[in-house]
Amino acid sequence: MIKRLSLTDFRNYPSLTWTFGARISVITGPNGSGKTNLLEAISLLVPGRGLRGARMTELPRHGTLHWAVAARLQVGPDLVEIATGAQPDAKPGPTGAARRVFRLDGQPVRNRAGIAERLSAVWLTPQMDRLFVEGASGRRRFLDRLVLALEPGHAREVAAHDEAMQGRNRLLAGGRGDGAWLDGLEISMARHAVAVAAARRGLVARLNGQAETAADGFPPARLELSCPVAARLRDAPALAVEDWLRGALAALRSDDARAGAASLGPHRADLLLSDLRTGQAAATASTGQQKALLIGVVLAHARLIGDLRGDAPLLLLDEPLVHLDETRRLALFEAVAGAPSHVLMTGTDLAPFRPLHGAAEAIRALDGRLFDAGSGTPEAL
Repeated sequence: MIKRLSLTDFRNYPSLTWTFGARISVITGPNGSGKTNLLEAISLLVPGRGLRGARMTELPRHGTLHWAVAARLQVGPDLVEIATGAQPDAKPGPTGAARRVFRLDGQPVRNRAGIAERLSAVWLTPQMDRLFVEGASGRRRFLDRLVLALEPGHAREVAAHDEAMQGRNRLLAGGRGDGAWLDGLEISMARHAVAVAAARRGLVARLNGQAETAADGFPPARLELSCPVAARLRDAPALAVEDWLRGALAALRSDDARAGAASLGPHRADLLLSDLRTGQAAATASTGQQKALLIGVVLAHARLIGDLRGDAPLLLLDEPLVHLDETRRLALFEAVAGAPSHVLMTGTDLAPFRPLHGAAEAIRALDGRLFDAGSGTPEAL
């Protein structure tokens, strides 16, 4: 649980210190008041680009170049200090922006996996409402975020595969058919592809295994990973799948050179979702049904993290009530009230969150400041 959050020149917050008063926080305010910015800041405490996937140049407050987010957290029996940001003394990155750095208990962190091992976060945003009716790339990123919360090294495997793939694409596009060089890149692609597919497949199996018992009042979901590499792993050991993929990539060189891209690998995978009880695919469900299925997956994933890691993740829900009927809203409130996670939820108005009265603190965001909205007469924090 977060005990204290501090922001410096982050988005619309010049300076903020927030000491939390409850395990559940409801943040309300008009559009553009900075509600989502708070959740984004917290999501950046774990490695990755946060819940918006923003570029580093988008994070500093207008007119500034550097930003910082710091938090004191209760992680199991320990109090931990985690901080991240683009500091004045950080060397510029490839885009010219200051590089992002992490600190753990005041000390620089070189291996970000160490942060991911101490803290995890799961989030839901309005942009995810159309996750299952748009392109596969968004669903892959969603799945990889779920995997990363349990396997901090997963991001390295994805990046290593993509780097080798891009090198192969460049060689093929330039007509430089150096067989030894291509062999080396395809060996690397196959090794990392199998690791990526195995991690994704493992998480999907775990979530499916608890679908019926972890619905929290939401329709239990069945997840399916559409990926030839993952499919091969059902019946063959990893080394055999690596050999198969390496041979397939070599055989596809001419086709991939004409297409300008690799036609086989985990970068082509898709995540399919359906209602376990009715069999209806999320892609053909109503917007409300899709939202309910997605919330069920997010809550099940949060519980899985808590079970496997021994410490529940932060649960960041941005505008979670949109598209939910009254029954599903009450189911969500019951679920977060009974969850061990530190939960932060946003909305434009406080009234829909009244069932959480007594269990949650009410905060109002306005013009880069936070106010106590639970007393009836809002006071600055």
